[in-house]
Amino acid sequence: MKQMNLLQAVNQALHLAMERDDGVLCFGEDVGHFGGVFRATSGLQDKFGEARCFNTPLTEQGIAGFANGLAAKGLKPVAEIQFADYIFPAFDQLVNETAKFRYRSGNEFNVGGLVVRAPYGGGIAGGHYHSQSPEAYFVHTPGLRVVIPRGPVQAKGLLLAAIDCPDPVIFFEPKRLYRAAVAEVDEGYYQLPLDRAEIVRKGRDITLLGWGAQLEYLLKAADMAEKEGISCEVIDLQSLLPWDEETVVNSVLKTGRLLISHEAPLTGGVGAEIAATVQERCFLYLESPVARVCGPDTPFPLALEKHYMPDEHKIGQAIHATIHF
Repeated sequence: MKQMNLLQAVNQALHLAMERDDGVLCFGEDVGHFGGVFRATSGLQDKFGEARCFNTPLTEQGIAGFANGLAAKGLKPVAEIQFADYIFPAFDQLVNETAKFRYRSGNEFNVGGLVVRAPYGGGIAGGHYHSQSPEAYFVHTPGLRVVIPRGPVQAKGLLLAAIDCPDPVIFFEPKRLYRAAVAEVDEGYYQLPLDRAEIVRKGRDITLLGWGAQLEYLLKAADMAEKEGISCEVIDLQSLLPWDEETVVNSVLKTGRLLISHEAPLTGGVGAEIAATVQERCFLYLESPVARVCGPDTPFPLALEKHYMPDEHKIGQAIHATIHF
């Protein structure tokens, strides 16, 4: 075990994957000798050479298209999109090619083994072009997996599983936590399930659900609520597509209440899909409407970032409103 932050965990996962399989390649904008804008790929080019870790032109559509071609030939490309906000030029390739590759061939060929990494979310004063949470766009796309880790242990295990997965994976990394989230991490090779939520804290009165950086706020809100005698069960969804419906539903059947929090705007967010499923399966057990604490339906504001983002105080208010409905 070694203490490391989320960024170091991602870097170690990439080292281990490339050591384990010569078919794993890492590429993207400035990922070579520079190590990427956040240094997630530091040391890879020095260790594995320019043929396996290299810079690309500034063209996200080209990065995704190149990754599709490599994966179709049996390699395992790990493509970095420098910021998740820049993934939209690659949207056509990812949605119309990556996601449909296996389906359109009747399982004759596929791009399993393809992973797209991208730093996402707010919290670093990046403004509206470096702070967005685009996960809902991809969760609407059958054929992809969408994964978001909350900390170093999860980042390493989920990324290694994503690289080894027979399906293409969009892997969003909460950049606010790159150096802020620190934990003891197994230095060996390990994988975590890509389709399973984790119950981070047991509780009886209300279920709090989130992913990525929101888990920090959910746990703080749960601590605040506990001082007032409210017991919160906290779940990290981890995999958004597919999402672990059974774990969430079983928790809500026990607590009778659900609060979902995500940074992305409220309308059309992943929380809406979860809320709809929960009311279908848990309607007669619900003690109150499903609550959502999300970003507002506005562009991400630089000057008002703290007001925009959900935090433990907004979550705490929603807990009280739900409990006392």
